[in-house]
Amino acid sequence: MITPAFDLSQDPQYLILNIRVPYTRTSEFDLYIDGTDFKFYAKPYFLRLSLPGRIVEDGREKAKFDIDKGLFNLRVPKETAGEHFEGLQMLTSLLAPKGSRSAKPLVEDLSTGNESVGDEEDEDEEEFDWQVEQEVYKESSEEELRALQTYGFGSQRSGVFARLQEELSDVTDVKNPDGTTAAQRRQARLEAEASAFSPDHYLADLFEDDEVQGLLKFRPWWAKLSPSAEQEGEAAVSFTDDEKEQLRKFTNRSYLLDKTSRHQAWLSLVDILLAYSYEVRSTEGEHNVESPWTMRKLSGTLCWLETYNSLQDVLVSFGRRVLCYPLYRHFAMVGAAARDTTKILQSGKACVLKCLLDIHKVFRENDPAYILNDLYITDYCIWIQRVKSKKMISLAATLQKASLQKKDLELELEELEAAATMVAEEEEEEEGEQGASSDSSSSSSSSDSSDESEESEAEGQGCTDSNEEGGGGEMSKDNPLQPRPSSAASPIPQEPASTLFSAERNVDALPSASEGSKRLIQELGERVAQELKISQDSSDKAERSCSQPHSAAANTEATSGGSSSGTLLELSPRRNPLLIVQTQGDLDESDFIC
Repeated sequence: MITPAFDLSQDPQYLILNIRVPYTRTSEFDLYIDGTDFKFYAKPYFLRLSLPGRIVEDGREKAKFDIDKGLFNLRVPKETAGEHFEGLQMLTSLLAPKGSRSAKPLVEDLSTGNESVGDEEDEDEEEFDWQVEQEVYKESSEEELRALQTYGFGSQRSGVFARLQEELSDVTDVKNPDGTTAAQRRQARLEAEASAFSPDHYLADLFEDDEVQGLLKFRPWWAKLSPSAEQEGEAAVSFTDDEKEQLRKFTNRSYLLDKTSRHQAWLSLVDILLAYSYEVRSTEGEHNVESPWTMRKLSGTLCWLETYNSLQDVLVSFGRRVLCYPLYRHFAMVGAAARDTTKILQSGKACVLKCLLDIHKVFRENDPAYILNDLYITDYCIWIQRVKSKKMISLAATLQKASLQKKDLELELEELEAAATMVAEEEEEEEGEQGASSDSSSSSSSSDSSDESEESEAEGQGCTDSNEEGGGGEMSKDNPLQPRPSSAASPIPQEPASTLFSAERNVDALPSASEGSKRLIQELGERVAQELKISQDSSDKAERSCSQPHSAAANTEATSGGSSSGTLLELSPRRNPLLIVQTQGDLDESDFIC
C-alpha cells in the first residue's frame, strides 16, 4: 500500500482533510471514522491517522473529488464544536497507529518494511558470493558493553563509527568516538578551540565590521512570522510540498528517555538551532556549499558529539566556536544567533520543525553529513512533534534571560581588545605628531621665504634711500651690496653743493682778495657748480635704474640730460687755475693771463 500525500486544517465546526490520490477510481473510496481514529482506502492508497481530537459521522460530512488534480477533499464534523485540534501540521505524529507506545528497544529490521516486490526480485536476481568470509559470533561481555560510549539523540547510539572510519574525519572532529568518554571529548574540544582561535582574525572583524553590521540588520524568515489565528502563542508556519513529503517519509516511533537524557536532548536542540541561526544570518538566507560545514562546525553536539549539562554551557561552547572557525568571527553574531533561537522557540513546535527539516535537507544533500541526520536530525524531527508546547515556551524564556559575556569564553578577549586599542591610540598620536611637525616645517619655510622677501624689499628701499640722499655709494646690478666707486674723472672732492654755492655767493665778501683773484675764484665756482650738476644728474639716473629698471623713457631722459650738460671725462681747454692757487697766494692779475 502507498501512503498518499495529505494535509489537515480546521475551522470551529469541521476538520478538513485534503488527500491526493491520482490515478484511482472514484467508486473505490472507503472511509472509517471512529472518534480519534480515521482510515481512508482507495486502491492502491491507504491512510490511517490518529487525530488529536474526536470527530463524528452524523450525516454532516461532505466529500468532493477533483479528477483532474486527483485531489480528494473531505469535511468531517467535530464532536465538540469550537474545539481546537493541536498539532495538525505534525504529519509524522498523526501517522502513528493507536496504542503504538511500548517499552520495546528501538531496534528495527528495515529490510522487512514497505518494500516493493520489484526490489525483492532484483535482490534475488543478484549473484550471491558463496565465498564470503565468515566469522564465529562472539558474545560481548558485560564489561565490553559498558565500555562502549554512547552518543546521538538521547545518547541511544553506540558503535556507529566503527563501520565508518573512512568518513569519520569528514563528519566529526572526535578521533575515536566509540572509545572516548564525554569528559575526554569535552577536554579535546576545548583544546582544539584554544589552538584554532586567531587574535588577528578576531581583531580584524572587530575593527573592520562594516560587513558584519550589514548581516546584523538582516531579518530571517522566522522574524517575519505573524501570530497564528488557531493557536495562541505560536506563529503561523506553512510547510512546502517537499517538507510535507519528507514528514510522510519519516517512520514514526516513540522515545522513552529518562530525565537526564531528556534534559540533554533539549540542550542539544538549542545548540543545533544556534548553529542554524548563525548560518542563515551569515548567508542572508541563501544556503551555499559551505552551509553543511558551518552548521556542523559551530555545533558542539554535531561536531564533537557533546552532551551539555546547562544552558550556559551551550552558550559558552557556541560563542567560542563562532570566534574560532567561521568567516565572520564577531561577538555580536553570537548575541544575534541567541536572539534568533529564542524567537524560533517562542514561535512554537511548527517553527522548530521547519528549521529541523531545513537542516535535514542541507545534510541530506551533502555526502558525509547525511550521517548526522541518522544520528540526530531525523530523531529530532520525529520527537519534536510530540513534545508539549509549554516545555518549549519555558525553554525560550530561560534562553531569553541568559547572558553571555566575553570573559565567559576564556579567550582573553577583553585584554586583547585593550591592547589593540592602546596600539591604535599610539599610532594615531604618532600620526598627529608627524602631521604637526610637517605643518611646522612648512610654516617655518613660509616664514623664511617671507623674511627673505622682507629683506629684499628692505634692500630695495635702502637702495632707493641711499640714492635719494646722494650718499657716496651706489648699488651695482651684479652685487647689490657693493658700494659705488667715486668718479675718477673729477679731481674735485665731493662736497655738499650748498657749501660750494654759498662760497661762490660770498666771494665778494672776501676783504683780502684782489680783483683778479676774485674773478678767478668766481670762474672756479662756476666750473665746480657745472661739474656738480653733471654728477647730480648721474646720481638721478642710477636711482631711476634701481627703482624702475624697465623704464626706457627714464633712461633716455637721463642720457639726454647728461649729454646736454657735458661729461665728466671732458677736459677743460682752459688752464686749471687751482694749480696757481695751490702754489701762490697773492699774485698779480697779469700772471694769470696766458
